[in-house]
Amino acid sequence: MKKAFKLTAFTLILLLIFTMGFQVYGKSNKTMTVSFQTDITTLDPAIGYDWQNWSIIKSMFNGLMDYKPGTTQLIPDLAASYTVSPDGKTYTFKLRQHVTFGNGREVTASDVKYSLERVLDPQTQSPGSGFYTNIAGADEFSAGKAKTVTGITVPDKYTVKFTLVKPNAAFLHTMALNFAFVVPKEAVAKYGKDFGHHPVGTGAFYLKEWVLGQRLVLAKNPHYHVANQPLLDEIVFQIGLDPTVALLKLQHGEIDLLGDGIPSSRFVEVMKDPKLKKLIVEASQLQTGYVTINTQMKPFDNVKVRQALNMAVNKPRIIQVINGRASVANQILPPLMPGYDPSYKGYPYDPAGAKKLLAEAGFPNGFSTVLYANNVDPNPRIAQMLQQDLANIGIKVELKTLAQSTVIEAGGTKATAPLVWSGGMAWIADYPDPNDFYWPILGSASAAPGGWNWAWYAKAEFDKRAESADVISDPAQQGKRIKLWQGIFTDIMKEDAPWIPIFNEKRYALHSARIGGANALFADPIHIPVYYNGVYAK
Repeated sequence: MKKAFKLTAFTLILLLIFTMGFQVYGKSNKTMTVSFQTDITTLDPAIGYDWQNWSIIKSMFNGLMDYKPGTTQLIPDLAASYTVSPDGKTYTFKLRQHVTFGNGREVTASDVKYSLERVLDPQTQSPGSGFYTNIAGADEFSAGKAKTVTGITVPDKYTVKFTLVKPNAAFLHTMALNFAFVVPKEAVAKYGKDFGHHPVGTGAFYLKEWVLGQRLVLAKNPHYHVANQPLLDEIVFQIGLDPTVALLKLQHGEIDLLGDGIPSSRFVEVMKDPKLKKLIVEASQLQTGYVTINTQMKPFDNVKVRQALNMAVNKPRIIQVINGRASVANQILPPLMPGYDPSYKGYPYDPAGAKKLLAEAGFPNGFSTVLYANNVDPNPRIAQMLQQDLANIGIKVELKTLAQSTVIEAGGTKATAPLVWSGGMAWIADYPDPNDFYWPILGSASAAPGGWNWAWYAKAEFDKRAESADVISDPAQQGKRIKLWQGIFTDIMKEDAPWIPIFNEKRYALHSARIGGANALFADPIHIPVYYNGVYAK
């Protein structure tokens, strides 16, 4: 005999609470729930500079330029159109009219000028200020010698003009970075340094709720300027979920997208699961993982030693440590980046040849050195494999697997690291232009304390060649420009070998069956992922 079920008042209340929470936090038909282990640091576009907050900021703000979702193709965004002067030094943007901030005020050209000057203001402490120092008057403004940036002018309410010190073919890309996203001056004045927790933008979503350490909720902007977007009503970011727990929640229908990716310990299992595998989107990234070789430190000031190190590393074996989630890198640029040279095969894996080069360099019995690496898995295991490979050619390597901040200090501030495995800190392009893989990490100016040129590589010849490539701003001449960049990067590796390129990591996005959209949207090469444009809930 079946027992009768009695719905008590207490049970009814619990049921109502559960049902309401189930609907609001991820289960209504037009809500997507994303998991993250750690909280978002800021939603201020002038400050945010990590993989976690970039796409959330992108969902809430806009700049003059953007990328077609799933591609590296530049398109106007807040700009209705733009023109470039024949000398490549003046960019004039006409704004879309009737675009409003979340506070209801219309966006004007003065807002664009204010937003860029805010980034260049040292008080803001924006990590993106260096992208805009080529604007005329930027240095004077940043130094406090001028009250405004003379190279940013506002001819009328809907026109903003930028004048550069010298042509920069990547300037339109910098206008698509989050640092150039437009913010309202009055909101920044109201919240001050806490604007990042009270963001006001023009994007597809606005901040509805943020409970630190628990959840962040974005709601659809009914006044968004792009027609028929977004398709989602809400995005809920659940904070504090271990990636393994998040995977279980996705399998039980409680999570729609793994913000931290598929946990390494479960990757093989997930790939073998037919139900989960069909929900995985695989894509390449504009990323290279590499070992920097301090070119100013003996014995690495000898190019034959650096070439020997390149020939000593068994890269396919290292890729096995990350479950095959990468392709072998044979050069500095990743395959998706314009300027990648498919004909250049790099240094072969040849331990015998490496030993011969060491002998020619005066080290027939090898030598001892130190390799620094981030202490977060799988980086210590990768460092151990590098240690073994170098031991095979007579190089004894001491490993220092430390906190990321300590490794960054050793590599870029104190210059005490002979070798650095970049894992966890590997270069992912800020924008899809080859100059972003040169000036920040290989240019002479970045071989300075606090810079990211941990090879301390500085060569005037290549700086001049890079400058010659960057001044070619005519769209009709971009093929020539990319050819110049291709030659720069292959020649750097052939002549100087300041890096050991190891792999180009692939991105694997796992989403629930109820979330749909073009696959490229879940593994976008620029944004990680595109949370709004074309993503929907079934």
